[in-house]
Amino acid sequence: MNEEHTRQDAPLLYSYERFAQAKLFMFRKWCELAAERQRTRPTDLSGSCKYGSLFMKRVFGGTIRGHYEHQYNVIDGRIVDLSHDAKDVGRICNPYLHEPEYFTLPEKHVALNACLPRVNDWAMQFLTELERLDAKASKQNQEPR
Repeated sequence: MNEEHTRQDAPLLYSYERFAQAKLFMFRKWCELAAERQRTRPTDLSGSCKYGSLFMKRVFGGTIRGHYEHQYNVIDGRIVDLSHDAKDVGRICNPYLHEPEYFTLPEKHVALNACLPRVNDWAMQFLTELERLDAKASKQNQEPR
């Protein structure tokens, strides 16, 4: 995890459509995680930025940026944040501040590494779901009308 904040190539090309699909998927997984931990069902992606930014990096590449209150992605030069409309992000004065030294803290590496097994599983599940959706759409487009 030492370079989690640096550029990474990824299996999917980022698009607004794929962002919307990733956001829905991430919210579903965030709710499942809350249930697993016997917590109240979330109303948005508040508190999910570590998971969300790692997930987006695995799926779309780019870099992880952030500071002690929030982290997000930069993909092809644009800020991409799955939790952009979450209540906790809305309360932050400057959510898109980037403090590179924050990512050098050993505690930060431990926290991110703890999320990785789950995030890697989620990324594989998401990519598999997209493959199925794309195959289904392709098949429907090939059927005579």
